[in-house]
Amino acid sequence: MSQPYDLHAHSTASDGTLSPTALVARAHEKGVKVLALTDHDNTAGIEEARIEANRLGIELVAGAEISVTWGAQVVHIVALNVDIENAELQTGLNRLCDFREWRAEEIGRRLEKAGIAGAYEGARRFAKGRIVGRTHFGHFLIDAGHAKDMRQVFKRYLVRNKPGHVSGEWAAIDEAVGWIKAAGGQSVIAHPARYSMTATKLRRLFGAFKECGGDALEVVSGSHSASENIVMASHARAFDLLSSSGSDYHGPETPWTELGRLPDLPNGCEPIWADWHPAERVSNA
Repeated sequence: MSQPYDLHAHSTASDGTLSPTALVARAHEKGVKVLALTDHDNTAGIEEARIEANRLGIELVAGAEISVTWGAQVVHIVALNVDIENAELQTGLNRLCDFREWRAEEIGRRLEKAGIAGAYEGARRFAKGRIVGRTHFGHFLIDAGHAKDMRQVFKRYLVRNKPGHVSGEWAAIDEAVGWIKAAGGQSVIAHPARYSMTATKLRRLFGAFKECGGDALEVVSGSHSASENIVMASHARAFDLLSSSGSDYHGPETPWTELGRLPDLPNGCEPIWADWHPAERVSNA
């Protein structure tokens, strides 16, 4: 049975490959009843997605995936149910998008020095919105024959100590949570099992997040294993955090993170959507 909640998905407004309209249509096809559009550091696709969601009868949750620097590491915070007109939120997101634009240009310059000409322009051709991300550089590098797949792209060019790596200068965790609260939303640590942290550091992250008013962990993620879901559920309970569920869908090119193809939350989790209206009328079965 399809999981009716998918609270983490991307469109061409960031590094997804489906337009907001096409994303909502695919979610509907896959049995999703409540979909969050959570593009990286922007909400540009929400209005388009909302039109299609209203047409198809899907509950659309307005969101974003906010880039944060914590403990010298990049962490992503998903914002859910935000007012996209909120000035504090948009000021913060615009600051991050400005940095993303500079970073994309700098990646292009560094790849140029490494002998790969036209990387920024090539990546820009794969981007459908304002944001040019590392995934777009990946598509260019694969298309130009510099790598065979995205895994090889990152290993050869875009991680630390490789020619196209540029360190991020993102929001502080309390800033991101503050922007989300100002916009009336809820904050979620995205795919927490993905971060390369020791168990001790991960608990410190959860504690810092809770202390500044964070709401939930993404317990079930398209990038988590079944055992990782169980571990993250135990952390959510230990830190008195709500539990969320999201595929982190980017497009049909990655079918292992298909919309709606998520297990139920583990027993003992308190779903982030428990008090939502009208989403509360959707069964978690």
